Amino acid sequence: MSSQTAKPAKKFSPAIWGAWISLLSNLALTVMKLGVGMLFGSQVLVADGVHNAGDVIASGATLSSMRISNRPADEDHPYGHGKAEVLGAALVAIILALASVYMAVHSIQMLFQEPAAPHILPLVAAFVSLFWKLILYFYTIRIGREAGSKGLIATANDHLADVYASAAAVLGIMLSLIGEQISSPYLAYGDPIAGIIVSLLVMRLAYTMGRESLDVLMEHSVDLDILKDYAALIRTIPEVKRIDRLRGRNHGHYIIVDIRVSIPGYLTIQEGHDIGRAIKKVITKAHPDVGEVLVHLNPWYETDVT
Repeated sequence: MSSQTAKPAKKFSPAIWGAWISLLSNLALTVMKLGVGMLFGSQVLVADGVHNAGDVIASGATLSSMRISNRPADEDHPYGHGKAEVLGAALVAIILALASVYMAVHSIQMLFQEPAAPHILPLVAAFVSLFWKLILYFYTIRIGREAGSKGLIATANDHLADVYASAAAVLGIMLSLIGEQISSPYLAYGDPIAGIIVSLLVMRLAYTMGRESLDVLMEHSVDLDILKDYAALIRTIPEVKRIDRLRGRNHGHYIIVDIRVSIPGYLTIQEGHDIGRAIKKVITKAHPDVGEVLVHLNPWYETDVT
């Protein structure tokens, strides 16, 4: 009787788990907000539910882009698939921008409508969303930063935008309930005013995320201070006589560094190869977020001007 060795199941990374939790949470919150909002006529909760429906799409896009970005380099993509996460982050930024416009228009329309009678259950639903999203934000931002995942960091910022939106819903519904108790109909309009303020905050967040994603897609250089640190590390290699060029660009969840250095021209090919490996090692050891170091060696002689 023959037996076959079972292959171990491939485990999800913490970043992928975070993306899955975000997706399922957004789906559950969307159903809860839309259901409670429509059942009790809470316009602000319905608006927040529509916002969450957009988050479901954004979370799905982030999850897909993260899975693609983790694929190894291949013949068609020799530098890997890291920018897939950046595309996912850009999509999240677009969805946030559209959601902020929807929230603003909806809130302005509510200023000219008769407010619905408030109920305690929409307030409970808004509170649940607020605390749930707050926990999700701290969870995903921690994992995203640890993994250097642009997509998960974008999802965390999306959760933060939802915290603002849920806080506005809580405030608006509370004002409506208080207004009903003290017979002050004007307090009911605190709901749309809060919605307008939150929509501006969400738009600002979308702009920041979109600009960062565009910088990566346009291969914006890493910060000058980081380049200076790379240069200092390269100069610790005794054979390096001159740094001719040093560039670094963000490629999603990792950085690609491009280096040209001059070393003594009398060294052998093997010695030059070892120097190149030493440069790569010293940089990647000090900066784990560097995924690729491209080293070009130029000959140097004592007669050269340094």
